[in-house]
Amino acid sequence: MIILFGIFIRYDQESDAHWIEYRKSQNISSDIENDFYFRYPSFQDVHVMIFVGFGFLMTFLKRYSFSAVGFNFLIAAFGLQWALLMQGWFQSLDPMDGKIKISMESLINADFCVASCLIAYGAVLGKLSPVQLMVMTLFGITLYAVEEFIILNLIHARDAGGSMVIHTFGAYYGLSISWMLYRPNLDQSKRLNGSVYHSDVFAMIGTLFLWMFWPSFNSAITDHGDGQHRAAINTYLALASTVLTTVAISSLSQKTGKLDMVHIQNSTLAGGVAVGTAAEFMLMPYGSLIIGFCCGIISTLGYIYITPFMEKYLKIQDTCGIHNLHAMPGVIGGIVGAITAAAASERVYGKEGLINTFDFTGEWKDMVPSRQGGHQAAGLCVALCFGVGGGIIVGCILRIPVWGDAPDDNCFDDELYWEGSIYIFFT
Repeated sequence: MIILFGIFIRYDQESDAHWIEYRKSQNISSDIENDFYFRYPSFQDVHVMIFVGFGFLMTFLKRYSFSAVGFNFLIAAFGLQWALLMQGWFQSLDPMDGKIKISMESLINADFCVASCLIAYGAVLGKLSPVQLMVMTLFGITLYAVEEFIILNLIHARDAGGSMVIHTFGAYYGLSISWMLYRPNLDQSKRLNGSVYHSDVFAMIGTLFLWMFWPSFNSAITDHGDGQHRAAINTYLALASTVLTTVAISSLSQKTGKLDMVHIQNSTLAGGVAVGTAAEFMLMPYGSLIIGFCCGIISTLGYIYITPFMEKYLKIQDTCGIHNLHAMPGVIGGIVGAITAAAASERVYGKEGLINTFDFTGEWKDMVPSRQGGHQAAGLCVALCFGVGGGIIVGCILRIPVWGDAPDDNCFDDELYWEGSIYIFFT
């Protein structure tokens, strides 16, 4: 990795020491115009989501908290380095000198790339060895960089919050791997595949960090100005709506009327996933509330009915229920994005607003909203194909018996990989 960075990675114009000369030549009056000051607050929020939000969300298992946070840390730290290279080769390779110029936006995109692999990790949580997770991440980052380039550059779909590129791809990538690595005797570890009071509290910390910072996630790389502003507002409202719906459906689904902590930890985030693609579009505030409302219902019912169905009949063992939090809401987000794009008009956006929001410039200057809707739908199909196809291929690789995965009766247990396990604390 160090050798590859030495050969390819360089600072971009705004992070290089020659910035002062560039600033003077472009008549830029102040350093405040440097992109760092626009992007770094969002980068901080996204970074916290990756390392704290995702990490603690997966600590619900009673004896797997060390691995949930620790392996999340490992995957993210490795993945962001590989992502800077892979995304750089596809997105920001300078044709003049053959170098990858990285900026604050590059770091945000690398975190997005890592997020897709952490989503996939949720499906196989407790069942893979650290080596298998590294292999899964290596291929996952590579596939992500390719599908991202196809969807955003070749197809010209818009996906500010990554409903398609991040969530749909990551979820179906992880689910396909889990399907390929199905363990018929996983019941031998059933006693460990659950939570206790303390582990659920820790997981709720992850939920709250993700919930609070999701508006930054969906608006981080949108255009400065109205697009970024709109993305934050739409996400904020969708998340708020999802919480109310999730609590209602969770209570109604129980004979006693009590709440299920699994639903509160996960389904309350589904609105943020689903609003991602259309976050910068003119959804209108009530539209965001509707998306959140629908996703709260679908995601909660998914945990109640679809997850058991998938394990029993489809042989997909989804530890964290990523199908309900990321896969279904991601697909919904892609569909909402396609419909919203196709329905866009100059009356709603204004002529310049339409061009700016959908980037109808250069080779895409003759694009019309109805065609853009078709391109959005095509982007969703690409994400699904890469997720399912890539997951099956990588799953075949991970089935090779050389990776040292945990035996069926010792899954979901920190003792296999960590000194000083938390067995006493959580039992």
